[in-house]
Amino acid sequence: MRATEEKPIRILLIDDHTLFRSGIKALLQRQSDFVVVGEASDGLEGVKLVEQVEADIVLLDVDMPSMNGHEALAQIRATHPDLPVLMLTVSEDCDTLGECLKLGARGYLLKNIDQDFLLRSIRSARNGINVLSPQMMAKYVHTKMEESDIDAMCLPKTGGKLAKQRVEPRDSISESPLTRRELQTLAWLAKGYTNKGIARELDLSESTVKVHVQSILRKLELKSRVQAAIYAVENHIDKDYA
Repeated sequence: MRATEEKPIRILLIDDHTLFRSGIKALLQRQSDFVVVGEASDGLEGVKLVEQVEADIVLLDVDMPSMNGHEALAQIRATHPDLPVLMLTVSEDCDTLGECLKLGARGYLLKNIDQDFLLRSIRSARNGINVLSPQMMAKYVHTKMEESDIDAMCLPKTGGKLAKQRVEPRDSISESPLTRRELQTLAWLAKGYTNKGIARELDLSESTVKVHVQSILRKLELKSRVQAAIYAVENHIDKDYA
């Protein structure tokens, strides 16, 4: 490997379904920037394996025997607070999602996501970006909005503590610094759409949507797509511009 090349991302898989784990491993190892350094079939084995291999990110299931994903996540975060853990699960329960985020998970992905989204999410999580399955983000935002639990909507910072930055709605959306196209982008984002999905709805290129999302976060001084979704819901942008 040349000195100018980046080292591949070392991934540890923890999932009790052998067939699923094998499929994910095969997918990851087809990527030039990924290498699977270990795999475990339950949480207890996974926690032990974290001590034995050098990993850059952990993909962790929630429902497993011996030790479930919550317990494994808590133990991994306690001993390796800088190691990103990305939940990969079939559970669409918002309480499960919230608990994982509180414990310090870097993200929460459903197993029915497409391959490209999974690969992008792993790279993003490795670079310090929190990620959620689009449908879970929309579901979680609206559930927590109904419960008026806005603080719980903020994703965890490094170290596992919840960010307490509350997104305050403006008195009038006319005061928003966003352009109409950015408002439209934000509306579809709040509905859980990916950049690709937003691009399709607005007849834009995916790269243009990415620029719009970055501009939205910068103008609103927000740190994540989830916080942006909160802003959109509180200001009815999701209903008025999509």
